[in-house]
Amino acid sequence: MTTVSEQRPDILRRVTPRQAKIGLVAGGLGAYWPQFPDLLPQLRRSAARVAERLRVVGDIEVVDAGFISDPYEGAAAAETLRAAGCDLIVGFLTTYMTASMLIPVARRSGAPVLLINLQPTEKMDHETFDTGAWLAYCGSCPLPEMANTFRRAGIDFRSVSGYLEDERAWTRITRWVRAAAVRGALRHARHGLMGHLYPGMLDVSTDLTSVSTQLGGHVEVLELDDLRVRVEKVTDAETTARMEHARSIFELDDSVDDVDFAWGARVSVGLDRLVEDFAIDSLAYYHRGLDGEQHERLGAGLILGASLLTARGIPAAGEYELRNSLAMLIMDRLGAGGSFTELQALNFLDNVVEMGHDGPAHLAISARRPLLRGLGVYHGKRGWGVSVEFDVQPGPVTVFGLGQERDGRYVMVASEGNVVPGPLLRIGNTTSRVDFGCDPGEWTDAWSASGVDHHWSLGTGHRSADLRAVADLVGLEFREVKVS
Repeated sequence: MTTVSEQRPDILRRVTPRQAKIGLVAGGLGAYWPQFPDLLPQLRRSAARVAERLRVVGDIEVVDAGFISDPYEGAAAAETLRAAGCDLIVGFLTTYMTASMLIPVARRSGAPVLLINLQPTEKMDHETFDTGAWLAYCGSCPLPEMANTFRRAGIDFRSVSGYLEDERAWTRITRWVRAAAVRGALRHARHGLMGHLYPGMLDVSTDLTSVSTQLGGHVEVLELDDLRVRVEKVTDAETTARMEHARSIFELDDSVDDVDFAWGARVSVGLDRLVEDFAIDSLAYYHRGLDGEQHERLGAGLILGASLLTARGIPAAGEYELRNSLAMLIMDRLGAGGSFTELQALNFLDNVVEMGHDGPAHLAISARRPLLRGLGVYHGKRGWGVSVEFDVQPGPVTVFGLGQERDGRYVMVASEGNVVPGPLLRIGNTTSRVDFGCDPGEWTDAWSASGVDHHWSLGTGHRSADLRAVADLVGLEFREVKVS
């Protein structure tokens, strides 16, 4: 299916995400080299193949610390990887090696560790192999030693065992690498928070310090006036150009008022400048306002610009829902899109949960050309203007949110389902009919009991395994909601 961004890449050109750094160190026991002269060259070829495959996983930088044969070389590799600031360290166990060779790498880098044991082929040739040939297949031997030592040292690790061209193993390795890229995005991100909390929404209230301490990154507190002064400087020509861009992306409903459309376009240009000036990677916002004053108009005019930003990879969430904009960022960096979502209604005849939201939407996952609809009333909010309406592409989807526990810990919550076609509301919301393979009432009860907020991110594809890996690397509990 052709997405909106594929139709007009010049209009919705995505931001360039931070490039993840993946550290790689391979090794084996140096005592073997003089005993079996052909062994080290073979293991070096295997290490080169691993480096080659890692480099094509995605937009990552592989920091290759080389091949180590003793604890001294291990300490030197540790310093190289520490200085590089890696998001993940991959330790390739090519044959037996002592734990003393890798412990310095793990302790000094401060990055999560993935141990991989990939023997040359599916099995040994028992009739022809001598001891040297066997040792090339002996990467599994040190894995329990590494695991025991890491546990005693209090160092978390994960492992993948297979063979060099084992696609099942590489699927798992790729998952860890992509999760590391998300971890890196969170650690280095700047999250904008503009306006104030929606009154009474106690579940969305977030201690800003907890974002930096649990996920990394920085929360930049913004004022509506930071946006106002930029919107005031937008020219009529820039507003007209943004309106033309919007017409090329959206279908305009007859309900769209030209004045409101122009205002949304003007705010969109100002919002782009705000994001650029503060180097924002995600944004959450809300402002109530009163009687059509300037801040109320600003808050009500954000949906168009926020949706365009979200499609470019700068997710924006309304109602001051910071943890939801974080969830949207995670889903976006996994390639799943991620739209601002909440429960709307349950359909017990079609066995689906209807969910969506008024406000920012991820245009890249729309099932059709998105619609701009004019709304005289934003339900539960002040102001009026244009809103985005569409349904998510049919097929597998994942809902994902960040909850917070009594002790302040974040939890990552996800559930997999399928978007199915059927009748939808036409009220200026993004809406999807999601079949979770169970009674919609039972799913809603289980989902609500998980600790998730009343907003979350809806993205394409079944992503629970990827999200579980992200949770592991950032040190959060992962809860998957399944109802049999």
